[in-house]
Amino acid sequence: MYLYYGYDLVGWGLILLGTVITLAAQFFVNSSYNKFRRVHNKNNMEGFEIARAILDANGLQDVYVTETQGVLSDHYDPSRKVVRLSKDVFHGSSVASTSVAAHECGHALQDKDGYFFLRLRGALVPFVNLSSKFGYIAIVIGLIFGYYTIAWIGIGLELVILFFQLITLPVEFNASHRAAIELDRLQLSNKDELAGTTRMLRAAAYTYVASVATTLLELLRLVLVVSNHDD
Repeated sequence: MYLYYGYDLVGWGLILLGTVITLAAQFFVNSSYNKFRRVHNKNNMEGFEIARAILDANGLQDVYVTETQGVLSDHYDPSRKVVRLSKDVFHGSSVASTSVAAHECGHALQDKDGYFFLRLRGALVPFVNLSSKFGYIAIVIGLIFGYYTIAWIGIGLELVILFFQLITLPVEFNASHRAAIELDRLQLSNKDELAGTTRMLRAAAYTYVASVATTLLELLRLVLVVSNHDD
């Protein structure tokens, strides 16, 4: 009985810790974005223009830059060769808009160069989709009906998601590094703006680190739950 309650307390503690990490990372990126969206870049260039300048300077005229809905929904689509920027970034001329637009172009440069981790992440997407759909289902079915082998298979599927997130880290940090290089090389930002850009991009990268930590904690909790029932 005491062992059971011990597992329960540890489980709730892991959930709480994961929640705190996620909220802290989200607060950090939102506060950084809100700060630098009020600071205009020296060239008064919109995010669309920043993205277009970086892409064109690297021979990527075939990569389109389009506007998309949402806030901080910016991303690069390697299958369609499109950089999608949220409304505020697309039309904004702030340091935040510059940072986000340049970062997404960093992914386009990775795609052009055949960056290993970007390709590996793309190859993992079908497996991650499968794991997302069936991982927790397998765990729940295994626990309810006492089929603990199925529950462990579910945990294995969740490990695929963790691996995907780990692969995402070098992809994101490298894209930010490329963004800073291009902004400096093309003189799209001055020294002070680059400092803000670095902080902004670092804050965004921390959200991915937080995702890894949260997933790891959740996996540990699931292992404890299944182990407790399997004994």
